[in-house]
Amino acid sequence: FCLSFSFCQMGILLILQAVSKIAGSSINLNCSNVSVVDLVSVIWKISPRTGNHCQLAYRRDLNKTNRTNCSERMDWKYSPETDSALQIRQVTLTDEGCYSCETLTSDGSFNQTYTLTVLVPPVVTLTCDSKGTAVCKAAAGKPAAQVSWDPNGDPRTELENHTNGTVTVLSIYSPRETSITCLVSHPAWNTSQSKECPSGNRTHLFSLFNLHS
Repeated sequence: FCLSFSFCQMGILLILQAVSKIAGSSINLNCSNVSVVDLVSVIWKISPRTGNHCQLAYRRDLNKTNRTNCSERMDWKYSPETDSALQIRQVTLTDEGCYSCETLTSDGSFNQTYTLTVLVPPVVTLTCDSKGTAVCKAAAGKPAAQVSWDPNGDPRTELENHTNGTVTVLSIYSPRETSITCLVSHPAWNTSQSKECPSGNRTHLFSLFNLHS
């Protein structure tokens, strides 16, 4: 979709970079750092994976801005004549895609392009029944969560892919041990999360919350 590299060709400097952000948070995408005196125009071209393309543009000679098909959540971070950064508020999965900033100056052109990936932390629950079976569910995460058990064993894992790109992971485990722990890791979390089925108590539903929210 967009690669991560930089090169210079025909006097135009192009830089491509991959970025990721957790759904619901905000992100600022910086463009070139040029002086107001040298700036001629700046254009943000947004190409989402799904939905319509949009554009934000500014021309210094006319002191004029223009926006086409852009969400209200996307706008200049400040004022384009002083800062060409783009701000996206409350990022959603529909914002994934390519964001290209084209800056024209008296000295040449600069193109900064980002590939935005949106992370969705899963909702995790652990069910422990009286028969010794534990079910660890990491629902609607993007990408799919990684689920493991302590002590280690051979659980049955089921995946459900949703139309919005999220994945639900279901791990079913029936160990001989009376006390087991479900371990869940995801790129949206700083550390792995865990929840234990205590011995002698397999009839409760436990909810696992992200400790770093």
